[in-house]
Amino acid sequence: MKTKNDVFEQIKRKLVVSCQALPDEPLHSPFIMGRMAYAAFLGGASGIRANSVADIKEIKQTVNLPIIGIIKEVYGDCPVFITPTMKEVDALCEEGVEIIAMDATDRIRPDGSTIAELFPLIREKYKDQLFMADCSTYEEAVTAAELGFDLVGTTLSGYTEATKDNTLPDFGLVEKLVSTLNVPIIAEGGISTPEELKKLFDLGIYSAVVGSAITRPMDITKKFVKAVE
Repeated sequence: MKTKNDVFEQIKRKLVVSCQALPDEPLHSPFIMGRMAYAAFLGGASGIRANSVADIKEIKQTVNLPIIGIIKEVYGDCPVFITPTMKEVDALCEEGVEIIAMDATDRIRPDGSTIAELFPLIREKYKDQLFMADCSTYEEAVTAAELGFDLVGTTLSGYTEATKDNTLPDFGLVEKLVSTLNVPIIAEGGISTPEELKKLFDLGIYSAVVGSAITRPMDITKKFVKAVE
């Protein structure tokens, strides 16, 4: 079993590739995500972010890279759906992933709790598990670090009501987090080019997650089509 330091060293100043496809997308399939992860590995990725136990099981059969695991579960009209409750955390811990990522915004969760109320219970139950906070604002990131998250990500900047007008990647948020927090900062969200990725590393991030620009051909195609319409 990899230690915390082992996992951190594997992703330090390296690229993590998000291999995800939702049920309404053409690549939705554990087998396809496994092959996508293998392609990312061959391309030089040092970690994989994956959604669902089924996809994670397949990816673990395909590559031996640290996995940032999530479960996207929608509860009614609740906007929090990235590993939103203890149930999803339990499932990911049982499957075994190096890092579990959770929505760590200040929004109310499906069970009526806030992250400040839920995470201490999770940390008490899973003392040795690494957790990543998917945040949208500086204040949320500070709270996540204070709560004891091991890594803080900018994942949800631009994807919440309060940040929907943010320009992505959110270089300003990254710069502020790197200069003020003592936990590893993971840049994620809207990273579209190698140049943007390099700029983020130049700002001092620990690691970065790139998804759509690499692993979502439908979205990539749409960008090209839009350019010539």
